[in-house]
Amino acid sequence: MRNALIALTAVAALSACSTFATGPKAVSKLEPTKGNAVTGTVRFQQIGDKVQVSGDVRGLKPNAEHGFHVHEKGDCSSGDGMSAGGHFNPAGKPHAHQGTPERHGGDLPNLKANGEGVATFSVTTPLLSVGSGAANVIGRSVIVHRDPDDYTSQPAGNSGPRLACGLIVAD
Repeated sequence: MRNALIALTAVAALSACSTFATGPKAVSKLEPTKGNAVTGTVRFQQIGDKVQVSGDVRGLKPNAEHGFHVHEKGDCSSGDGMSAGGHFNPAGKPHAHQGTPERHGGDLPNLKANGEGVATFSVTTPLLSVGSGAANVIGRSVIVHRDPDDYTSQPAGNSGPRLACGLIVAD
């Protein structure tokens, strides 16, 4: 009886762990666009059927919000970040707030800088993946914008110029 109870407890523990199983990781090192000083690191981790996006961004306007998105192209070669293309949108949805299920996969919440111009964040999304599928972020880019995303203007939220760009690579 005792061994049966131990076996059932082990099965329950393994089942609970599978819900939170972690998978592939990716990272993006943000570099400033021409004339800007924004830098940072964005990490992506597959956790079950969702992706946790976390990191920190520095050099932002203090106490301000900034648009923050995954963009379709893994190209930061232009001085203004425009080579990254538009928002990553594998399902062909309209631009919207990160809490709305019908939105671009690359739509993420605005970054909120503290008084020193640093934004630390962690958000989970079911609309991205790391390493496989149509929603795979590897080979895309991350963009930080000057202005907050209004979450309604189409197709990109009226976030203004691009302050930083970073390629997303496997980690």
